Amino acid sequence: MKRLNTLTATSALCLAAGFGSAAIAETAQADVLTTYADIAEATYGDSLIAAQRLQAAVDALIATPSAESLETAKAAWLAARVPYQQSEVFRFGNAIVDDWEGKVNAWPLDEGLIDYVDMSYGGPTDENAFAALNVVASSELTLSGATVDATDITPALLSDTLHEADGVEANVATGYHAIEFLLWGQDLNGHAAGAGNRPWTDYAQGDACTNDNCDRRGDYLKAATDLLVSDLEWMAAQWAEGGAARAEVMADEAAGITAMLTGMGSLSYGEQAGERMRLGLMLNDPEEEHDCFSDNTHNSHYYDGLGVQNVYLGEYVRIDGTLISGPSLSDLVAEADVALDTEMKTKLSGTMMALGRIKSAAEAGFSYDMMLDRDSTAGEALVMGGVNGLIDQTRSIERVVATLGVDSIAFEGSDSLDDPDAVFQ
Repeated sequence: MKRLNTLTATSALCLAAGFGSAAIAETAQADVLTTYADIAEATYGDSLIAAQRLQAAVDALIATPSAESLETAKAAWLAARVPYQQSEVFRFGNAIVDDWEGKVNAWPLDEGLIDYVDMSYGGPTDENAFAALNVVASSELTLSGATVDATDITPALLSDTLHEADGVEANVATGYHAIEFLLWGQDLNGHAAGAGNRPWTDYAQGDACTNDNCDRRGDYLKAATDLLVSDLEWMAAQWAEGGAARAEVMADEAAGITAMLTGMGSLSYGEQAGERMRLGLMLNDPEEEHDCFSDNTHNSHYYDGLGVQNVYLGEYVRIDGTLISGPSLSDLVAEADVALDTEMKTKLSGTMMALGRIKSAAEAGFSYDMMLDRDSTAGEALVMGGVNGLIDQTRSIERVVATLGVDSIAFEGSDSLDDPDAVFQ
């Protein structure tokens, strides 16, 4: 269903001239790649720090359940999304990230795999026999004909046995969105205002427990959170000095610059403009929100866009306020074509303004799922403002590819942009 939007125009011709071969170039490609790797290391490092704070809040919720401790855990989850979403630009061009990402940020998910759901949710389907498995309520599971002992809900059970069980991508058992569901519960408001409303008593002890299996629910939440922390520890290490991701980027300068541009273009076009924004608007489906349980999608979109800008400008502001910066793609482009650099920065700024309008409206009470309502002209205008900005900046990224003489790049596509009729087939 996803297609590749392959850039070929003039790229191969430019490659023949040799990427960055001009002796007068002031900005070294190696320095640009060092900045890129430094920003990746800082972004994943911040994601780890924020996840560790979430881990502490989850431990406190499980130890002393209350309305206050649940709200604290929710706030920690929301804060954890800020640095992580800025890291998504490192996907696509870096196989080590893209192969790993599904463990931490896969969506959408069939939440009935994990815990109880509303009757309207339904049961198993032809597409997913485990859509209502309810691991929290089941100490023994049958998966693809095999009996699985789920007495102890552990990180290994979630990652090795349940995640994408039976080869179904919607069986998301790990990562941010599994944790989000366990903190908020289902959002049953449709296009109306309101996020999920899981009661704190779902983690209460003894007779105060609601919806049964509170201990196992806490075990699942802890296992998923601990796994998220360990996964982020691993990825942060890959970008540190001596790490595999940093080494791969630095090993081949032309390939490294290609990875940077691939991440920018694929996230801008097929992933964010298409799969995360245009598709949900076409379907008018609040279930297509990226952070659908918490109603945090406006922030996810905003920080995804900021991640793209970070990579181009060679700048990232850490969660402690420290600025990471250095030689950038912008510097390389300005040396080759100052007008194109100005154009690229203008497009990025315009996209951030459009995503900022979505964020501001949502924070004022006009939530993203309300924007997806078929009858909301204002919502459609806001979302399409972001979509159009992302598409427009992708066209400038194409011109950057050609100007820098990078080989042809296959950006991720989306039927919602490339073949809209296929969405409804």
